[in-house]
Amino acid sequence: MDTKELLKLMQSRRDVRGHSFLDKKIPKEAIEFILKAGVSAPSVGYSQPWKFILVESESIKKEVYKNFECENKKAKEIFKSSKLYKHLKLEGIKESPLNIAVLYELPQEEILGMTSMKSMGEYSVVCAVQNMWLMARSLDIGLGWVSILDEQKLLKSIDAPQNHKLIAYLCLGYVDRFKDEPELKTLKYKDEKEFNELYKIV
Repeated sequence: MDTKELLKLMQSRRDVRGHSFLDKKIPKEAIEFILKAGVSAPSVGYSQPWKFILVESESIKKEVYKNFECENKKAKEIFKSSKLYKHLKLEGIKESPLNIAVLYELPQEEILGMTSMKSMGEYSVVCAVQNMWLMARSLDIGLGWVSILDEQKLLKSIDAPQNHKLIAYLCLGYVDRFKDEPELKTLKYKDEKEFNELYKIV
């Protein structure tokens, strides 16, 4: 395995928004690669607590987009002091050919490794999302994570199984280009932290 190439892949990952997606279908083989990357993630107690709902239906996408619009209206009030926020494109629900809801199956029994830290199962699913993101990038497929959603409405829209929690709502598709830098960094929404600020030795 080439270590430098792996780091380059990680550093070139981008959170893709709707203004970048192309009207181009993702091949079934590529979707399977992305899902297989997800299920290759580590899971606490080998619980494999993830479930993936693939959303291609335009009517469901419209319903999810309305959900986003409602929640984003609330967010705009919270960030009304920010001149930049109202101009940001924060999703690609309708523009992307494929949406994937990534769910966490709540355990019905005690799970090895979760007796003290109950959230470890959810973290396992987040690891799956990161794997999917990196695999998508290796295939030159853009992926965006939409978090401005009402969870319960979303679960109803996608007819999610009982006893499941939403971890991520992802928008996938080919893009016109991948930006050289994360968009919020380019827009100077926040300053990038220095590497030596991020760790300490004890």
